[in-house]
Amino acid sequence: MPAGYNVRSRARERNSVLSRPEFMSLNQQPPRAGSSGGSSSSGPPATESRGSARRPGPMKHQTSQSNEEPTDSGSKDRRESGKMPEEDCMQLNPSFKGIAMNSLLAIDICLSKRMGVCAYTSSSWGGCRSMVTLLALTGHGITWIIGTIVCLTRSNTLAGQEVLVNLLLALILDVMTVAGVQRLVKRRGPWEMTPGFLDCVAMDTYSFPAAHASRAAMVSKFLLSHLVLAVPLRILLVLWAFFVGMSRVLLGKHHLTDMVCGFALGMLHFSLMESVWLSSSTCQTLISISTLSWSPFF
Repeated sequence: MPAGYNVRSRARERNSVLSRPEFMSLNQQPPRAGSSGGSSSSGPPATESRGSARRPGPMKHQTSQSNEEPTDSGSKDRRESGKMPEEDCMQLNPSFKGIAMNSLLAIDICLSKRMGVCAYTSSSWGGCRSMVTLLALTGHGITWIIGTIVCLTRSNTLAGQEVLVNLLLALILDVMTVAGVQRLVKRRGPWEMTPGFLDCVAMDTYSFPAAHASRAAMVSKFLLSHLVLAVPLRILLVLWAFFVGMSRVLLGKHHLTDMVCGFALGMLHFSLMESVWLSSSTCQTLISISTLSWSPFF
């Protein structure tokens, strides 16, 4: 009986899977922390140790990725901060002066767009567009230069010719100065419009400053100073200058600040022309040269 029992037990051990050499490592239990030796046992702990022995590879890869991501994001942020222009940084924390200027410009653009009631035929006051355009034409540079030349050719008095020559020079100065400032600033009007033929001839293609307002202010001040006019005519002359400047705002060509600066520039041109006023003899010399009459030199 004992002999047969031993034979059967050895047969079961040979048939047992866990007793094979390739599975012997499963029966070994990993040593515990704090123990000097390890004990072997069968069961799930060996499986856990086996799984834990295989996990460090992916964990190490994930750890390296997590370590690399902050570095890449940090270097990316540093590159973006290095590429950020200085003016953008200033806009994030603007000064009081910058806030005030931007606010005034925003108010100017908003009011100018609302006042452009004759900008197009489909605008609220589109039916008055032709009348407003005719009013603006009375302050055009080409109109005044041609009119002054015609009056100069028909004038027979020395005083009248003196005033007309100085007025013609003031008009030329106004046209050239306004055109130069407009080319430097290059500000567009509140409404996108293509300049007309007369505007291109007078080099009035940009918004700042308003050429019509500058010319109207200079001409009205010039005539008030050198012509003897009745009080009603003087009031009408001042109103004409104001409405000529406003007509360009109603047509959507200029902003309100363009009109105000145009009036100020026109007064400056008048003061400059008064300081360099040409005498009657000088005006006669210029008239003789222009008409090819050389009699004053002989």
